[in-house]
Amino acid sequence: MMMHGVPIKHLNTFGIDVTAKQIVTACSETELVACWQEAKEKSLPVLLLGGGSNVLFLEDFAGILLLNRLMGVSVTEDKNAWHIHAGAGEDWHELVSFTLDRGMAGLENLALIPGRTGSAPIQNIGAYGVELEKVCEYVDLIDLTNGVNKRLSAAECRFGYRDSIFKHDYRDGYAIVAVGFILNKSWRPVLTYGDLTRLDSKRVTPREVFDTVCAMRRAKLPDPAVVGNAGSFFKNPLVSADVAQNLLRHYPEAPHYPQPSGEVKLAAGWLIDQCAMKGFRLGAAAVHEKQALVLINGGQATGGDIAALAMYVRRQVAEKFTVWLEPEVRFIAAEGEVDAVGVLS
Repeated sequence: MMMHGVPIKHLNTFGIDVTAKQIVTACSETELVACWQEAKEKSLPVLLLGGGSNVLFLEDFAGILLLNRLMGVSVTEDKNAWHIHAGAGEDWHELVSFTLDRGMAGLENLALIPGRTGSAPIQNIGAYGVELEKVCEYVDLIDLTNGVNKRLSAAECRFGYRDSIFKHDYRDGYAIVAVGFILNKSWRPVLTYGDLTRLDSKRVTPREVFDTVCAMRRAKLPDPAVVGNAGSFFKNPLVSADVAQNLLRHYPEAPHYPQPSGEVKLAAGWLIDQCAMKGFRLGAAAVHEKQALVLINGGQATGGDIAALAMYVRRQVAEKFTVWLEPEVRFIAAEGEVDAVGVLS
């Protein structure tokens, strides 16, 4: 199905009122490849889009917005684990609910993360102590130049903190078509964050973890259907042990999480909050009053308004803590994705 000159406000959770030259919904690999190749023949930029939950459109998009809607979920199992194969177009939260409804635990900490399944490995999504790499078995992608399929094991995906090979080697000219998950039957709850720490690890059920995660997210994060936002706007910064130690000397209460690499992860939301930024407005853009890590469209904000607010927040944190935050959200200009840090510098 092809549409021309359709506004894409409804296709990005920030609710930025911009347009694309064309919108194409692809429900098969053949359609994905055909659309991409046709766009290249016409020298038009192409943007693959899932749920539009992690993008900020800075202006009208001059090319084709290609919506990946490859669907389907299948399950196999062995004595140790369930193996789930999910199409890239499947709604992520619905997939989490699907597995839990069928007694397959392991995705519950990742409940209510907006977006489509195909976007999950790109960002290596994570929440409340669990990241996608922990449950990913493989990722299937297609070379849009020739239609050839390729399966990458989880190890080959080079997962990092909000990072993967799909942001680098397979960023252009490839599309994720499906993701494979492995959920161990010997389930162990991850109860290291927030209200989850209050649950009894010996008695808790996957459903109770799921419900607690949903309650926490709903309490702190605005519903994109009501208030335009892209969830967490900035990454939690990774700093050296020396930088963390120096910060903790001045702010011993600062949340911090030592990493296997020797670095220390800081809480970006806490850093912003310490700058008294909750509820701060800059034009039609604002910092959410309940969660400082979330920037919102407070009305008719443009992508430029959101970027200007992000730049201001970033500088306030840097001045107070000498820590530079990096956006988790992808910035999209007329010709495609641009360097978000560069835009804010």
